[in-house]
Amino acid sequence: MLKSLSIRNVVLIDKLDLDFQSGFSVLSGETGAGKSILLDSVGLLLGRRAETGMIRNGCDKLTVIGTFELKDKQSGLKQICATYDLDFDDEIVIKRTLDVDGKSKIFFNGEPITLKFLKEISGYLAEIHGQFDNQGLLNSATHRAVLDGYGAYDDDLTEMADAFAQYQQANSAYKAAQKQYDEAQKDEENLRHWVDELEKLQPQSNETVELEEKRRQMMNAEKILENLGAADKALNGTSQSVRESLRQAQAAVARVNAVLNDKFAGLFEVLDTALINVEEAEEEIAAASNEVSLNANDLDNIEERLFKLKSVARKHQVMPEELPHLWQEMSEKLAHFEQGEAQLQKLQKEQKEAWNKYVVLAKKVSQERKATALLLDGKIMAELPDLKMEKARFMTQIMPKPENMWNENGLDDVCFMVSTNPGQACGALSKIASGGELARFMLAIKVNLAQTSQVETMVFDEVDTGIGGATAQAVGEKLAKLGRKVQVLVVTHSPQVAAQSEHHFKVEKKTVDNVTTTSLRQLNDDEKREEIVRMLSGEQITDEARAAAKVLIGA
Repeated sequence: MLKSLSIRNVVLIDKLDLDFQSGFSVLSGETGAGKSILLDSVGLLLGRRAETGMIRNGCDKLTVIGTFELKDKQSGLKQICATYDLDFDDEIVIKRTLDVDGKSKIFFNGEPITLKFLKEISGYLAEIHGQFDNQGLLNSATHRAVLDGYGAYDDDLTEMADAFAQYQQANSAYKAAQKQYDEAQKDEENLRHWVDELEKLQPQSNETVELEEKRRQMMNAEKILENLGAADKALNGTSQSVRESLRQAQAAVARVNAVLNDKFAGLFEVLDTALINVEEAEEEIAAASNEVSLNANDLDNIEERLFKLKSVARKHQVMPEELPHLWQEMSEKLAHFEQGEAQLQKLQKEQKEAWNKYVVLAKKVSQERKATALLLDGKIMAELPDLKMEKARFMTQIMPKPENMWNENGLDDVCFMVSTNPGQACGALSKIASGGELARFMLAIKVNLAQTSQVETMVFDEVDTGIGGATAQAVGEKLAKLGRKVQVLVVTHSPQVAAQSEHHFKVEKKTVDNVTTTSLRQLNDDEKREEIVRMLSGEQITDEARAAAKVLIGA
């Protein structure tokens, strides 16, 4: 509930600090005293538009602070706050400022927040029912949520919404697979041809590089063999080969070592190593010569292979070295296509199963809505005679939506319908009822919804408009009844309504030195009685008015 309200520099209010209690409170005062300013201030705390014209003349900025006491930590509110990394205990303090430059700041328990976030949580803090704007029950778009809130099938609503989300996921997967399959089907003939071509070509990793090296070698074969022959001749082509000379030198050193007790053993080893290296060199030269081919057919085969590899690579706009990867990729794509039909059928089956599950749950919710609507209609109809609307009718219309409009909220459109005169067909609440009738219908609805409402504070702006006498008395009684379930704040001109209140605040306007200021104070019992007398008789106080006020308060 709204525990306290602090206002600074809002229109006619320079400084005002108020504490509110639970139950039914009224705010009264002469026309123009500034009652609407208080409602506008509360509206700022709930995310309504802030305009610089609300700043008191001569001031730089306005400030409004509201403390909301929460009996139980609302799970929905807690969840929203968690997404913004905010938390609260038993109270939430909302502070909002606006300066003359139009810059606004909003705080949640001292932490800065956005206007978007404030609007998200406002529905958990309070409701203002004033000029029947589109955010209230006159907007049929809210009726489904109102009916569902009154019903006791929250788990079914959650299960239905989850089922629809699962269907959407399955449907998206099926449509994506279908699109992929259709695209692959268009390229199937080309894909098969390309895979077959690569299958026959059998490209290998680094094959092009190796072939280029062989090709270069074969094109220079004669020069290579000539130089390898010269190297061999240098080692073996003289009258005495290098190997033979090394052996002779080694034998001579061995004889010296025999005399000098292996003094030059190291030299012998060096010659031995040289001899081994020469022998290895001879073998490498011979092997290299054998590798070099002068066969023209071999060169033609290599060049033909290179041409094929490069030609296929150009066709697919890749480098020849990428052909093995392309081959694998196309083979997998073809295999996926060949398996695609079975996968598509599997996904389609999952889609249908998810849809059927959703429809079963949605139909169950639809039946629960119809049962709840009958219960709610009966409850509201029972309230209408007390509000002097014995001949009025209220009914909840539940209409099936087109299948393509079914969503996480189910299959139904919900609209509250009324008839105010016998024989008159029911029509939309916003189009049939007059101002006074609207207020009473709204009150009858709210009295019944209060027990399931997530809001602990309801503010009514002149709910008694267009009514008086016994009807106003009945409205006051209903507001008092509603006040036993939630905190009710009512701006009223009706003495019959004010008389039913538990707490009475009077709005007063004073002008001193051409400066007008609005103030608000809570009345004691005697002051309340005098205020009701004023509301009954106006400026001329009469004994009859005092007697009537006493009757009203005692009624």
